[in-house]
Amino acid sequence: MRFKNLLAWLPADQRIPLLKRLMIVWTVALPIAAATWIGHKNDGLPHRFDVSLVYSYAISTFIWLFTDVVRYPFKRQLRSPAPYYWPPALPATLMLLMGIPLGYALGTLVGDAYAGWSTWDLWHINRNRFVGMVVSSVAISAAFLVFFYQRGKAESLANEVTQAQLMLLQSQLEPHMLFNTLAHLRALIGQDTTRAHAMLDHLNDYLRTTLQASRQPLHPLADEFSRLDDYLSLMAIRMGPRLVFELDLPPALATSPVPSFILQPLVENAIRHGLEPQVSGGRIEVQAQTEGQQLLLTVRDNGLGISELALAEAARPLQADGTHAGPSWGLSHVRQRLHTLYGPRAGMHISPLTTGGTCVVLTLPFNNPHDKA
Repeated sequence: MRFKNLLAWLPADQRIPLLKRLMIVWTVALPIAAATWIGHKNDGLPHRFDVSLVYSYAISTFIWLFTDVVRYPFKRQLRSPAPYYWPPALPATLMLLMGIPLGYALGTLVGDAYAGWSTWDLWHINRNRFVGMVVSSVAISAAFLVFFYQRGKAESLANEVTQAQLMLLQSQLEPHMLFNTLAHLRALIGQDTTRAHAMLDHLNDYLRTTLQASRQPLHPLADEFSRLDDYLSLMAIRMGPRLVFELDLPPALATSPVPSFILQPLVENAIRHGLEPQVSGGRIEVQAQTEGQQLLLTVRDNGLGISELALAEAARPLQADGTHAGPSWGLSHVRQRLHTLYGPRAGMHISPLTTGGTCVVLTLPFNNPHDKA
């Protein structure tokens, strides 16, 4: 069995951070073992350095299992939601109160089995040493968990800020489209009831999926494409033959989680700045595909193309309030969301096409659950 299959039950984006935390725990376990070995010289028990190592690493690893790893299989009971899976204060406290003693007890049993004695014998030989050993081990483990918890909460707070920026983005994007759509719908009602009904159906579906997506930071890629289909269908009714679009989503990628609304600003920019200014309109293609462990989301149009100024503006960081003053503030917001959610594992590449138009490619981490090779 390959190593990655051992971690298949973990969320893909949490595997490396989890292993990094284990490496930190194991790194600190070494000086703890050395200090314990020195301290045990006065216990009255024969104690070797390798015995101290086994105790230190066994106790540290079991406490890590019961206070860090346990958050994932019991995320419902602990109310620890994605993407960081850190529980609220009360469940986190209960997790620590149960996990630390249990991890300490099991780690001690492993050390006792290796050493060939019972730690409880120390209670009779040197009670002060026994109490000090227990208190120091628990205190060190608790300090680790508090550190990891605070760092996780900071990451979660950064994600919440990004989601607030997303809501701001939506509040600025939606009125422009909604008011134009309603005005066009009013004109169609008296002229073409068939197209008016079709437009009303797409608008209803679009608003419903928008409301659902606004309540969650991630959703299936199929939902993202469904929302784009309703939006582009509305735009096609408005623009008539001036707008042609194609959505390419392989069935195998339909359930892949992606940030909500991540493609919407790209498509809106393509229409507003690329196709609408052209008398002839144009074509938009949205495609999902994979390359190894990466998910590629491409939005391509044959419109006017993106200027050098807009490219430079899109690469600039957001302002303190999360907005962008330039014409590419929507693109900058997408870039910022990818960086907040995935760090260096995700990115956005914008390039003008030699045949006219613009191509935007989003690169996200991808883990194929069907890949068992």
